[in-house]
Amino acid sequence: MKIQYLSLIMLSLSLWFTSCSDVLDMAPDGNMQMDEVLADPDKVEALLNRCYNNIPQKGYSYWFFDNIVVASSDDGYTSDEGQGVPTTAIYQDNNNASSHNIRDAHDGHGGNNTGYWTRAWQQIRLCSQFIEVIDKAAVNRDTDRGRFKAEARVLRAFFYMELVKWFGKVPVLNETVPFDANFSTLTRSSVYDVAKFIIADCDAALAEPNLPWRLDNGNDAMRVTKALAHALRAKAMLFAASPLHNQGQNYWEEAYTIAKDAVTNLKSNGFELFTKTTQPNLYGTGPAAALRQLVTQSADYSATPRDKETLYQVRSGGVFVWHIGYIGSNMANTYKCGTTPTQELVDAFETINGLPVLDLKKPYLDEKHLQPNYNTENTQYDKNNPYANRDPRFYQTVLHNGSKILFDNKTVEVQTFTGGPHAPSFDITNRVSSRTGYYHTKMVTPGASGNNGINNANWKYYRLGETLLDLAEAAAEAGHLDEARTAANEVRARSGMPPLSASLSQADLILRIRNERRVELAWEEQRYFDLRRWQAPTGDLSETSKWFTAMVITKNNNGTFSYARRNISNNARGGWQNRDLLLPLPLNEAATLESVTGQKWQNPGW
Repeated sequence: MKIQYLSLIMLSLSLWFTSCSDVLDMAPDGNMQMDEVLADPDKVEALLNRCYNNIPQKGYSYWFFDNIVVASSDDGYTSDEGQGVPTTAIYQDNNNASSHNIRDAHDGHGGNNTGYWTRAWQQIRLCSQFIEVIDKAAVNRDTDRGRFKAEARVLRAFFYMELVKWFGKVPVLNETVPFDANFSTLTRSSVYDVAKFIIADCDAALAEPNLPWRLDNGNDAMRVTKALAHALRAKAMLFAASPLHNQGQNYWEEAYTIAKDAVTNLKSNGFELFTKTTQPNLYGTGPAAALRQLVTQSADYSATPRDKETLYQVRSGGVFVWHIGYIGSNMANTYKCGTTPTQELVDAFETINGLPVLDLKKPYLDEKHLQPNYNTENTQYDKNNPYANRDPRFYQTVLHNGSKILFDNKTVEVQTFTGGPHAPSFDITNRVSSRTGYYHTKMVTPGASGNNGINNANWKYYRLGETLLDLAEAAAEAGHLDEARTAANEVRARSGMPPLSASLSQADLILRIRNERRVELAWEEQRYFDLRRWQAPTGDLSETSKWFTAMVITKNNNGTFSYARRNISNNARGGWQNRDLLLPLPLNEAATLESVTGQKWQNPGW
C-alpha cells in the first residue's frame, strides 16, 4: 500500500538558504533546487544548519514559565496547578493521544501540537538527507566534508535518543524515504536495536578526525562534538538495558562496556568534573559550591576552559529562571512561585555521614507517604532538626525554613513556618506560595534580583557527572561493584560526601546509585525518565508519583519548631498510571500507521 503523506518521514523539499557568518544562523525564505544548493559551499553549510533546528529548549522556557518535566516527576510540585496551564492537565489526568500536554508542550519552538514526535522525525529526515548528499557537495575546505557528515550523524543520534526517552520503540530509518514508498512493512524497532543504530552513527562520527572533542570558539556554539557522541552511546545503552525497554534481555554488560569506554575517552581528552568554584565571592566556598556554579553558568568556549565538565549545552538562554520558580511568596519583584521541591526530594538527601535518611528499599510505610520509614542505621538525622547535617547538595538545591539568601540586595531569611512570610499554601488558586513548604534554588545564581534575569545560562544537556553515574549504574547492574562505587564516589567527592561502603550488596548498591542520581541530577530533567525506565513494562509509578507531601512547620513559644507532614492534595496526582511510562504517539499518526501496516503502533494504555 502506498500513501501520499506520513508526517513521520515527510518534510517539504523546499529549503531555505543564505550565506551566513555564524555556522548555526538560520536563513530567510527562498526556494531553490538541490543542485543549486550542492554547488554552493555556503548553501551546503546552510543545509547542515537546518539539521540543528528543533533541538528542544529546556529549563523554564516551557509555556507559562514552569518546568513541566520536573513538575511531572516526584522531585517537584507546581503552584500553578489551578491555573489552567499544562501542568493542570497533567495533574488531573486530562491527557489523551490526540492532545498531550507534555508531548505537545511549547518549549521555545511554538505549540500547535508540533511536539517532540513530529519535530524529531523532521530533523532525522533532514540529517539523513544531508548524509546522503554531502559526498557530492561543494565545500570551502576539504576538512569540512568529513566534519559536516559526522555532525549530521551525531545529530541524528541525538534526535533518535530523544524519541526513545519519550516514546520507547521507534522505527529505524537510515535513509530518506520517497514520498510514495511502500510503508506496509514499517515496524517499531526495539529500543536495543535503536540504541545500536545510535551507537553506529556515533562510531562513524568518532572515526572522523576533523570532528573536534571540544568547541573553543563561541561562533561554533551548539555544534556537536565527539564528547556528545560518547555521551549518547552511553545513554542509549543505559535505556536499552533498563527494565522498561530490555524485553527481558540482559544488556547490562554491554551497557557497562560502552559507558566505561565513554568515561575513559572523555577523561583522556581533557574532560573532568568541575570541582572548585572560580567565583568564591558569589558562590561561597562550601563543598557543593562548584556544582551550583556549574549549573548556573554557561560553559565557556576556550582551548583551556574553566568548565571542563559540560559535554553539550544549548546555544543560549536555556534555563531562564528569572523570579519564577524561586522564592515567590508575595515578595516584591517576584511574579509567581512555579515548581518547588517535594518533601520526597528532601528525604532523598543523605546526612553528611553518608547514610540515607530513609530505608531505600521501602522509604514509606504507607501509600500516601505520611509515615516515613527511617533508616535505623542513621543516628545523625534528627526529626526535630531535619535540615541539619545534610548532604551539601541539599543546601544548593532546596530553600528550607531558616535558609538565608541575598535577594534584591537584602538578606532574606526563609520562614516557611505557619504564619511566616513564606509559608506554604494549599489553595490551588494561590500561585505565589509554595505548595510543599520548600523553594527551589539549584538553578538560581546566588545574590539574585527580582528585577533581572537571575539565571539565563545555557541548559546543559549532557555533562561528565551524569555520564559517570550512567557508568556507575550499568557497572552495578552488571556486577562490577568496585567500578560502580568508584564512579559514584567520584561524583560524591565533588560535594564532600563520603564514599559508598565497600560492604554494600549489589542490590543495596544499585539503590544507592539510583538515589545518587536523584540527588546529583535534581532539577536537570533526569528523574522523570529514570523513574520510568526502572519500571517493568507492566509497572506503574504509584509508589513514587501518586501521592506527595509537604512539610508544615509550627513555631513554638520557646522559638523551637515542630514538624508535621501532610499531603499536598486530598486527591492523587495524575501521571502515575502504567500508560504514563511512555508518551502516546499522536493519534492520527498511530491510526494511519496501524491501517497501513496492520500492526499495533500506539503505546500501551493510550
